[in-house]
Amino acid sequence: MSRSNRDHAKRQHRPMVEDEEIAAQLKALLTPVITSQEKYYRELGLRDRILNLPLMVAAVLTLLWRDVAGVTELTKMLAREGFLWCRPKMVSQPAVSQRFLTFPAELFEKVFKDLLPSLREARQEKKSQTITRKSSVYLE
Repeated sequence: MSRSNRDHAKRQHRPMVEDEEIAAQLKALLTPVITSQEKYYRELGLRDRILNLPLMVAAVLTLLWRDVAGVTELTKMLAREGFLWCRPKMVSQPAVSQRFLTFPAELFEKVFKDLLPSLREARQEKKSQTITRKSSVYLE
């Protein structure tokens, strides 16, 4: 009688469900930042194709946030439901893989660096709201 080694069993992977509220917040935060990078995107000689800057940023965020197993699953999700601010689109898995390999990392870096001031501001607002709430509790 042979025993199976559960460590080697194929794991079922299902990406998390997208939270509409969080997706809306991400869109609100990132849209101005992505828009500000589009000029630089064109300066690099990149065409405005299907797998453009907004879609690639959404793809990376979706891979991380929803814990997507890889490009194959990401491609299926894009075709089936879209993600974040991107509507469903039919794109081949090799095209998405190739785009990840050739997409300039500096664009992601610039988006992130442009986003940092907004994140710091939001953090400060949250801190001040927390302090205000705590103060009002003590005054009651």
